[in-house]
Amino acid sequence: MAYFGDNWDFADFPLAYLITIRTYGTWLHGDERTSIDTHGKQNVYGTPRVPPNLNLHTQMESNMISQAMIFDDPQRAAVSRAIENVCLHRDYNLHALSVRSNHAHAVVSANDKPELIANSFKSYSTRELRSQNLVEVDRKIWVRGRSRRYLWKANHVSAAIDYVLYCQGVVTFEDWFESKYT
Repeated sequence: MAYFGDNWDFADFPLAYLITIRTYGTWLHGDERTSIDTHGKQNVYGTPRVPPNLNLHTQMESNMISQAMIFDDPQRAAVSRAIENVCLHRDYNLHALSVRSNHAHAVVSANDKPELIANSFKSYSTRELRSQNLVEVDRKIWVRGRSRRYLWKANHVSAAIDYVLYCQGVVTFEDWFESKYT
């Protein structure tokens, strides 16, 4: 292992994940913010994102089965409680959490796959929102899928925590990370 030096890591799981879950209908394909095509080969690091396209965006809007889900303050608080409960129940280490009107970011350490963690965040949150009568029973709350970033180094975890706690609405994570670590 001398060849790899301090860069070699035997860990099965990263130090943490940056997990993002987004509410239904708030970021559609074709939007000016661009998007990822998970059905094609565009969901690979370094490949281009789906560019803005008004026709695609209009088609995606017409396909919606429910209105877009925008959280108010009580709903945001319920989602925060639910995510904190997932972490307590499953013994995950929650480093940072920010629940916004249309998404939630969490930096979490766990010996589980990030897809399982994100799905748990969504299901616990949905159950909490419905048990508190904060959303209708048939309301679509979350989009399919999630975003997850593997954070293998301590400085990457610190950057993600800073972003989640202090930079929401100011800059994208990619720009924040690049400004600090490249």
